[in-house]
Amino acid sequence: MDHSQVIIRPVVSEKSYVLSAANRYTFRVHDEAHKTQIRQAIEALFDVHVVEVRTSSVKSKPKRRGTTTGRTRKWKKAIVQVREGESIPVFQGLQAVEGS
Repeated sequence: MDHSQVIIRPVVSEKSYVLSAANRYTFRVHDEAHKTQIRQAIEALFDVHVVEVRTSSVKSKPKRRGTTTGRTRKWKKAIVQVREGESIPVFQGLQAVEGS
């Protein structure tokens, strides 16, 4: 699997913003990607050194619109901790927004 296929997109939420202050970044990853692939993809794409990778599966939720019922997709989330002093530039724009 190619590095760009492993990492789908960053997860932007209040919790992921708080974690970014502690050098932990949250990404939506491919469902079949394992921790080693995620580590290699982050190191190759962002040129940082990964200290730790934690993964979790986010369950689907029931949704309803009128009489039609369905479920959201399940997906896999990875929280990646990088070495002290390094950062991922994707999350740097979030800090500028908070100060406004």
